[in-house]
Amino acid sequence: MKKKLSFFIFISIVTILFIGYFFLEKKVYTQSAAIFLFVLAVVQVFLLQYFLKNQLKNNIVKTNLKLRINELKQDIKNSDKISDHKSIHMANMSYEIRTPLSTVIGMLNMLKQTELNTDQKAQVEIADYSSQHLLQLVNMVTDNADVAAGDLKLNLLAIDLKSDLSQLFKVFEYQAWEKGLEFEYKFLSKEKDNFLVLGDSRRIQQVLINLISNAIKFTNTGKISIIVDETIGIDDEQIITFYIKDTGIGIKPREIKRIFNDSKDDYNTSMMKDYRGGGVGLSISYKLVKLMGSELNLESKENEGSTFYFSLQLKKTLNIQSKEEGVAPIMFNKFNVLVAEDNRMNQKVIKFLLERQGADCTFAKNGLEAVELYKILDFDMIFMDIYMPDMDGYEATRIIKETQKYKADKTPIIAVSASAFEEDINNVKLAGIDDFLAKPIEVIKLKELIAKYSKRKDTPPPIF
Repeated sequence: MKKKLSFFIFISIVTILFIGYFFLEKKVYTQSAAIFLFVLAVVQVFLLQYFLKNQLKNNIVKTNLKLRINELKQDIKNSDKISDHKSIHMANMSYEIRTPLSTVIGMLNMLKQTELNTDQKAQVEIADYSSQHLLQLVNMVTDNADVAAGDLKLNLLAIDLKSDLSQLFKVFEYQAWEKGLEFEYKFLSKEKDNFLVLGDSRRIQQVLINLISNAIKFTNTGKISIIVDETIGIDDEQIITFYIKDTGIGIKPREIKRIFNDSKDDYNTSMMKDYRGGGVGLSISYKLVKLMGSELNLESKENEGSTFYFSLQLKKTLNIQSKEEGVAPIMFNKFNVLVAEDNRMNQKVIKFLLERQGADCTFAKNGLEAVELYKILDFDMIFMDIYMPDMDGYEATRIIKETQKYKADKTPIIAVSASAFEEDINNVKLAGIDDFLAKPIEVIKLKELIAKYSKRKDTPPPIF
């Protein structure tokens, strides 16, 4: 528009100059020149009015667009704040649940070591599996939140699926039993096979937890069947297929197409009301299976049941796992451990677990006490709770690492926390802490850490 107006003004000026020239040369009459100039002036006024009107309209549109853009930017900021608040709330809730839960599981483990009759053993076992179920739910919520946020990472390790999944399936067996359902799980494999596979056990279990939880939720009578088929191997790779079958309400054909969309659209409102929530984590499971190089499939008939299945192609690796079991302590010589833990019940739990591994424990109720005890006593390892009053584990670790004693000894420091998000683990690494131990404490993980870091103490300490 500006270019057109400029061109018209240029033409008008040239026209006026020509009229002036012809008027001076007396080639046009005064009346004719005046009429022509009047017409030209009127045309210019109308065009200028048209231009200014459009210019004003464009300015209003631009102003409105800028206002809308600013509003959208503010909405995005508000959404980010809400998302951050939700993440913080979830992290706090996870921590608050894990802390007492770690005590419950620890105490149940202690109770198992006492003399119990048959009925008491059964009661403790049910309580233990119920606690594991609650821990499973906490892990499911936090893990699903990580995936929904796009934090998708695979941690490939040598895993024994039968060993890892048997415990998981046992927890679900009790859930199905409480609902009056049959529950069975099978591992199909060739007897001659004796190898592990490289995979992400945590992500595989996350998918199975989501799918089996839904199978139990949406099945009122009948049976839940889990099959892990490891019979097909191709050279140095193993194809493992997982089947999760139920005799539940099934899924309508028109809903199967959108079953893996956002979880809030998975099922209708009446289903969510009847079953206390729709299908949990189906879209999450779909993303995870896809991340692992496969596809989650579904076959379902309304009022007859559903079957979810997926296959993973994992590399084989040597079975280097130790078959030694039992509760024999790892350390036979005196092994001094400093434990910074503010929760008294958790102190009892970790004391019980560490003493069974041959450790002699000294406790600090906060980071300040941990620093002072480290300065005056000798320790072979430190277990440092991250979140404590007065001084947290990060600050205590920083002060300890600045001491001349630490610079000479390099005492291993293990972070311990019920908050086991990826962010927490990354913060532990950034703080220079040697390793991370999540609550509730797994005995196998604890033994691995003691065996790993006690090697630093094989040589005599330096003389000061």
